[in-house]
This record gives sequence, structure tokens and C-alpha cells, in this order.
Amino acid sequence: MRTTPIAVLMAACAFFAHGAARADAPTRLDDGWRVADPAAQGWDPKPFAEAEAKIADGTWKGVTSLVVAHRGALVHERYFNGADRDTLHDTRSLTKSVTAMLVGAAIDRGLVADAQARVFALFGDKAPVRNPDPRKDAITFEDLLTMSSLLECNDENSFSSGHEERMYVSEDWIRFTLDLPIKGFAPWESPPARSPHGRAFAYCTAGSFLLGAAVERASGKPLETFAREVLEAPLGITHSTWNRAPDGTGMGGGGTRYRSRDLAKLGEMLRDDGRWAGKAVLSKAWTRAMLHVHAQARDDADYGYQTWRFRFPHRGGEQPAWAMSGNGGNYVFIVPELELVAVITSNAYNQRFAHPQSQGIFRDVVLAAMPPVRDDAKRN
Repeated sequence: MRTTPIAVLMAACAFFAHGAARADAPTRLDDGWRVADPAAQGWDPKPFAEAEAKIADGTWKGVTSLVVAHRGALVHERYFNGADRDTLHDTRSLTKSVTAMLVGAAIDRGLVADAQARVFALFGDKAPVRNPDPRKDAITFEDLLTMSSLLECNDENSFSSGHEERMYVSEDWIRFTLDLPIKGFAPWESPPARSPHGRAFAYCTAGSFLLGAAVERASGKPLETFAREVLEAPLGITHSTWNRAPDGTGMGGGGTRYRSRDLAKLGEMLRDDGRWAGKAVLSKAWTRAMLHVHAQARDDADYGYQTWRFRFPHRGGEQPAWAMSGNGGNYVFIVPELELVAVITSNAYNQRFAHPQSQGIFRDVVLAAMPPVRDDAKRN
């Protein structure tokens, strides 16, 4: 039975009257987050009440949390379908964005020269590789970060040599990736020279895995250890789990689990030029490089460093939003000019509706509920 408009209105009124005191409203904990009264900041409670009704009656399926931060403070926090504040969400490919942060941390510490450093040079112990080619030797961190290396790897093409499902059933994922051939371009495809930004995009989990493996080689530490030291500890993240390949190499391409408030910290750190609680975690240069268009992923989406850039209709115009994204409809949306971060977790894995549903929640709930933008909120 679907919730009636009267029930939605009653929920909205309850939000007005009791939102700040509700057990599921943002609560100040010892995790470093400030909290703010959404009503005092001008947030409209009705879209949130309508969202809860649609999740409750099954119109929106699999949603497990919705957490929103505005101007550096939590303004909304709700959990659904058995999840709570302590749930570690399997966010799948959202891990790729975290791996990009770890590449930046390695560069910030001088462990990797820069984004133009060559990746294959770190894996000399795997030589010789199959399908040798000077163009493979020239692949850079940036090529992998932007999903635009020349490796024949495309997770959206089941015939691709580098499809992630082929990697998963192999014993040595590093060698699997290093051995991939150079791709060719069919007449209907655009090679890099004819592609926007000079890069031909192809979604490749194996490349993201290789990035994580490269960080391990450069740092001399397991990926999860390096992540804990340079990212999670500075952000006050105390609980996470990382996956590993069969040989023990950290899986930088997917499956890391975080709590929703901690996912929001990752987004807030990117929004605030690499800072958390006033202290630098990553360099401003790196976080801005992550949130900068380097490739066109689709007609309706661009790509940064392991981050997506979508465009949403908003108040008569178009609002770009950056996103860390993973299978199941998992998202951390980041809109620096609106001082906004929104986390949507969902377990609708491998469901066609998952990504459109979560993007719709961001558009029709979070953006719709936002207060007017302050004149001083523009990014420097």
C-alpha cells in the first residue's frame, strides 16, 4: 500500500516540529562532524519526508542511507532497510575515487613524482609481459586515473580482453593487467586524437586495481595500511574494510566498506580543497585535479581522476555535480560551489534502476530541498 499525500504532509510537519530532536537526525558525535539545524539554514523538509515515504513503500528500492552535509556541517542523516550509523556499506567502485586520493597522497609525499610518472616501471619484477609495446611502457598514472590508457580494457564490453570478470578469475591480477594488449579503434570509435580532451575513455576496473598496486609498490606498504595512515586516520575514520586480490595485493578498484558519515568526510575533504577540520589531508592541487574534467565519459557525463561529473537541472538552470560512484547506486555527490556533499548508499547491486534512482534522489530531494545559495559561497 502506497503512502498517501496526507501521510507525507504529516511526516513533513513532524520534521518541522521534531527534526532536530529525532534520534535519526544528525547527532554530534566524537567523529569530528559539526551538525546544524537544517530549518535554521533554510532547508525544505518536504522533499526529505517524501523520500522517506517512497523508500518505506518500496517505490525506491534498496536505499540504505541518505546523509547530507552543507557548509561543513551535517544537516540530514537517515538510515533505511536495516542499516544504521555503524553499517559498513559495500560501495563497490566508489573505492576507485579513494584510490585516486591515495595516488595523490603518494605524490604529496614524494613517493611518486607526479601524475605523469610511468606506471609499468614499478613492476619490473613482472617482466617480460605479454604483448610488449612501447605504448604500454609509456602509460602514466594520469592515463589510468582518467580511464583513458591504451590498454584493451573495457568493462562495458563483455568481449574486451580486460573485462573485470576475466581478471577476477585469474590468479595474478597484476600480471593480467600488465599483459593486456594495446587496443584498436573500430571505424565508429574515436581514437584519442579525435576525442574530447584528447583522451578516449573506457571504463576499466583492472586499471584502477593497477593504480592501487602501484601505490603499494611506491609506498612499500599494503594499500589498506597506507590508506589508514594518510587518509583514514587524519579524517578520524576508525572502521573500514579493504578487499585484496588472490596474491594479497590491495584491491584499489572496488569493494571497500565505509560508514555513511565517513563517506561524507571523504566528500567534504574533496569539497574543501583537501582539508578536514581545517587541516590539510591532501594537497589543494591534487583535490582540484581530481575534480577537473580530463575526459568525456558519455554524452551526459565527464570524468576527472576516478570521479564522475554529472549535470542536473536545478532551479531553471543546470547544476554540475561531481560524484564518487559505485555499483548498487552508491554515491558521494560533491558540489563545491554549493558547499554541498550528499551520501546515498544502496544495495541494489546489478540492478538497472540503481544509478538512475540514486541520481534522482540527489536531484529531486537534495537539490530540491536546498536553501538559496549565498553570494559568498562561490569557490575561489
